[in-house]
Amino acid sequence: MTHHLPADRAPAGPYLVDVTPESAGWSHSSLRVLELEPGGSHTFDTGDSEWIVLPLSGGCTVASADDFGHDTFDLAGRTSVFDGVSDFAYVPRDARATVTSPDGGRFALTGARCTRRLPARYGPAADVPVELRGTGNCSRQVNNFGAAGVFECDKLIAVEVITPGGNWSSFPPHKHDEHRPGEESVLEEIYYFEFADHDGVPGLGYQRVSPSGPGRDTDVLAEVRDSDVVLIPDGWHGPSMAVPGHHMYYLNVMAGPEDERAWLICDHPEHAWIRSTWPDQPVDPRLPLYTAPERSV
Repeated sequence: MTHHLPADRAPAGPYLVDVTPESAGWSHSSLRVLELEPGGSHTFDTGDSEWIVLPLSGGCTVASADDFGHDTFDLAGRTSVFDGVSDFAYVPRDARATVTSPDGGRFALTGARCTRRLPARYGPAADVPVELRGTGNCSRQVNNFGAAGVFECDKLIAVEVITPGGNWSSFPPHKHDEHRPGEESVLEEIYYFEFADHDGVPGLGYQRVSPSGPGRDTDVLAEVRDSDVVLIPDGWHGPSMAVPGHHMYYLNVMAGPEDERAWLICDHPEHAWIRSTWPDQPVDPRLPLYTAPERSV
C-alpha cells in the first residue's frame, strides 16, 4: 500500500484528489478535492457516505436533494486556508449533491461511510471553535469545524490544522488504531496538505508515521508539498514539520468502525513527556493566524 500520494498521483476524474475506501484499502474515510472554474458546477451521488463540503478557496452553493426534500446552502468560503475560517455544508448519505461556484474555487469533500442518515445542514464560520494547541515550537492552530462534540455527524470527524513555519505539530506522536473503550478509538486518517509560499517560492514540509505494533506497520517519512496526501490506517503519526518561512496547513479526515464517534488517542510513550513542558512556554505569538468571525445578531 502506498501511504504518501504526491499531488500528481492523487487526481481521478474531475477531482484533484480522490481518496476512497477502495483506493485506500480501508473501510470508512474519503477525501475529494474539487476545483471549479468560474461558473463551474459538479454533481455527485453521496452513496453510503456522509459528506462535508468545505471551501479551501472561493465560495460556492451546495444543493442537496433526496427522497426527503431539497436543501440549498450558500457558502461564503474564503480566499485561502491561511486567510480565515470557512463556513461549510453537510450532505447526508443517499442524496445527490451539486456544488456550483460563480467565481470558481477549490473545495474539499470530506466523507465517511455511515449508517445513519442525518439532515442536510449549514455550518456557519462563526460557530467553528478555533483552538491553540501546544506551546513554543509545538504551537499550532486547530479549526474544529467537524470535530466530535462540535458538529453532529454519524462517523465523520474533520478538522484543519495550521502550523507556523519552523514549528512541529502532530507532536508528540500519537495513534488511534486499537479499540480500548474510553482510552483509544480506531480511526482511519487522511492528511491533505497546503503551504504558504514566500515571494512566489512554494513551501514544503515533512510527515512521519511509524509502526505501532505487530500488524500495525505503516512507515512513512515523506516530503510533502501542496495537495499531497498521506494515508494513515494505523501507526504513530507525527511530527508534521513545517519548514521555516512557510506556514503549513493540513486537513484531517477521520472515520472508523467504532460505535462512539470520538477522537481518543494514545501518545507515544517515548515522547509524551513533551506535554509537561508546555505550561512553561508561551504560545507562538504568530498564532492565531485568524479567529472565527463574530456571530451576527
